[in-house]
Amino acid sequence: MIVVGGEALVDLVPSPSGESTVEGLPALLPRLGGGPYNVAVALGRLGARVSFLSRVSTDFFGDALAGRLGASRVDTSLLQRGAEPTTLAVVGLAEDGSARYSFHVEGTADRLVADPGPLPEEVRAVSLGTLGMVLEPGASAYEAVLRREAGRGRFTVLDPNIRAALITDPAGYRERFLGWLPHIGLLKLSVEDAAWLADAGDPWPALREWAGMGPAGVVVTLGGDGLAVLTASGGLVRVPGQRVEVVDTIGAGDTVHAAILHWLDTAGALSTESARELPDESWREALEFAARAAAITCSRAGAEPPWADELK
Repeated sequence: MIVVGGEALVDLVPSPSGESTVEGLPALLPRLGGGPYNVAVALGRLGARVSFLSRVSTDFFGDALAGRLGASRVDTSLLQRGAEPTTLAVVGLAEDGSARYSFHVEGTADRLVADPGPLPEEVRAVSLGTLGMVLEPGASAYEAVLRREAGRGRFTVLDPNIRAALITDPAGYRERFLGWLPHIGLLKLSVEDAAWLADAGDPWPALREWAGMGPAGVVVTLGGDGLAVLTASGGLVRVPGQRVEVVDTIGAGDTVHAAILHWLDTAGALSTESARELPDESWREALEFAARAAAITCSRAGAEPPWADELK
């Protein structure tokens, strides 16, 4: 079992038809999302045994979020419910399909998640990230889960998925991030996130430093240029992106995250020790699988990761 923890929210995205309101603003459509939520949905669709740890509203959006988890074969036994509203993210799309976000997070359900205590014995991996590691009091709850489950020998995975507008103390967050690395089995992030975390135009020296601080691998998404992984032995494996007509990139990085985890699981490498021993060719296979999965997500509107049959 893989447990994914973090926020579930609703993205308000521009209508693909390009229609606008009377005032000339783009018409917005609700799409279910949130980085960790997308990872859980993608894992379930790929066939992994996955459970989602979060707090979801009892409002209309929350019911839809919970329903989609079930429809995507995600276990909801760790899902908490509350009367607080659902977090909203307003999405703006650039000409290349890339997304930028503005968030409405005050008093919302997902940030009030409670630490569930030690996770069940069947849990082999724990994946965390995005707003879940930023917004209090939930961030402290997830950090407690991270440190405790790492200490219990679980394979821990982190995707910071930086949303800079919501990080009020960048220096403090960067310090916390460095403190997490010794407890992380796999770090996954975009090259843009790495540059922000390193506070540097060239993030690669920092990425190499982070790879030596505990993770068995550091997976880096490079946009249209593909994917790379820095291994614990100091190696670099890189694969190109898959050619596809991009509708938008919402959920592409989350699909990569899920696909890497699923590949490691099916390869019997869902532990820090096993991942650390993977040869370069195995990492290449994992990255190519993730690139194919992400290409499918990019080919359709919103975070709609593929089902296993679509990758055969």
